[in-house]
Amino acid sequence: MAATRRGIRTMGAWRAVSPGPIAGTPLQWDIEALPEPEPGELLVKVLACGVCRTDLHIAEGDLPVHRPRVVPGHEVVGEVVAVGDSVSAACAAGDRVGVAWLRHTCGRCPACGRGLENLCRQSRYTGWDADGGYAEFTTVPADYALQLPDGYPDDELAPLLCAGIIGYRALIRAEVPDGGALGIYGFGGSAHLTAQVALARGVRVHVMTRGAQARALAEELGAASVQGVRDTPPEPLDSAILFAPAGDLVPTALEALADGGTLAVAGIHLTDIPRLDYQKHLFRERQVRSVTANTRADSVAFLRFAADHRLRVDTHPYPLDHADRALRDLADGKFSGAAVLEP
Repeated sequence: MAATRRGIRTMGAWRAVSPGPIAGTPLQWDIEALPEPEPGELLVKVLACGVCRTDLHIAEGDLPVHRPRVVPGHEVVGEVVAVGDSVSAACAAGDRVGVAWLRHTCGRCPACGRGLENLCRQSRYTGWDADGGYAEFTTVPADYALQLPDGYPDDELAPLLCAGIIGYRALIRAEVPDGGALGIYGFGGSAHLTAQVALARGVRVHVMTRGAQARALAEELGAASVQGVRDTPPEPLDSAILFAPAGDLVPTALEALADGGTLAVAGIHLTDIPRLDYQKHLFRERQVRSVTANTRADSVAFLRFAADHRLRVDTHPYPLDHADRALRDLADGKFSGAAVLEP
């Protein structure tokens, strides 16, 4: 909890002080002054923060440093405790809001004008460009704070704010037809939510993943088939989504596509892709699409879906002061679903 030190309110926060292997000590726990909300911002008490693989990439240095010593975390469920000047949104102390990955876009560039604010070159992100939710308090621009659906506890809401939203955009990018076959490669926090959206739309979902826990979860959720990450699904795939950050799975997924199929790559980071064979992997109008962040419209649409369809959110709680262990367990594949930090 926030404390007072010589008249200054303080909080605990994890900072990425020396990005490197998570088996080392890339994160450091600090006691520091509470942030002040800038004009247009909200100060939020963190109630829960999901642990995303992007946080791991930031801690380990797979993603370039945008802000030295940044506080990771961008799946934040919080309570508004203070409102900065010039806040135009209807926000007040005591409101519960979501703080997600997308934090700022310019609103003026061609991408923003086309409704593709996720491609804004001036976009900024929570837990990368600005301090995030691996802390007891954080800030968020009011225009980017999200209204949360009812019916979910805080720990289940947190993974919806990135794992759910990014998976939703990946599903759009994959263009799976109604009643079609979708392959999912890797079955963690984002994939297990995306599978439920696809299943609710009548799609047959085939899961390729490692780990007994992940396979068991996929079966429980109603996957049509579950097999190893390099196994061939039982039918040609109309679409596929690669959630695992493994570039060497791209050829495997492309070979599993039917004619005209689409592979969407959902991660912000991907290891190197092996050389592709045009005839074997791409001919017959098969295609690969990347997924870059999300728009606020994606967030609203997915959270509305979550309000209308009660999703099963598989969570694993960790105390905030064990965030480093949560990231190590994520790297080692020790849980299915999503880890959530609870201050």
